[in-house]
Amino acid sequence: MSLEDKNVLILTTNYGTEQDELTKPAADLRKAGAHVTIAAQKDEAVHTVVSDRKPGAIVPPDTTLTKTTADRFAAVVVPGGTVNADRLRTDADARRLLSAFAAAGKPIAAICHGPWLLVDTGLAEGRELTSYPSLRPDLVNAGAIWLDREVVVDTSGRHPLITSRRPGDLDAFASAIVDALDAGGDRD
Repeated sequence: MSLEDKNVLILTTNYGTEQDELTKPAADLRKAGAHVTIAAQKDEAVHTVVSDRKPGAIVPPDTTLTKTTADRFAAVVVPGGTVNADRLRTDADARRLLSAFAAAGKPIAAICHGPWLLVDTGLAEGRELTSYPSLRPDLVNAGAIWLDREVVVDTSGRHPLITSRRPGDLDAFASAIVDALDAGGDRD
């Protein structure tokens, strides 16, 4: 399978993104042939973390959330990290981008604490999904159907929604994103 004609956007803040939840999907998508763009809040290095506490890799962003539009991309990925997800959910540009992907019917993938952004954009309501277990009450209160599975792919709405619980689920998460893109998941 080759995703050479697919562009994928990864949203992040500049501090607090869970290292593997940013780097592994990016690497797996690139290996499948996709072009991956990392958009951060600022045009500065992304300082990742490991297990929300230890410093992780420093990743250079390709662009900023402000300069990015959904029309250039086939899918969007929202990594976790408690601080990252909490900051993204209150970022107007992150909410704008996620809403634009949903409106265009393009796949949205979120892992760990990343689904918090789904709550703040109204995209969790009525959808089957998963997340880090501590987010379950937030997602259920937002109208989601929370499932305890390594990956949940919900195609019931206008856009495919791919979610996973934690870094241990990254293989299944990345595979589901690749499968959605290979199946023509971008409905443009």
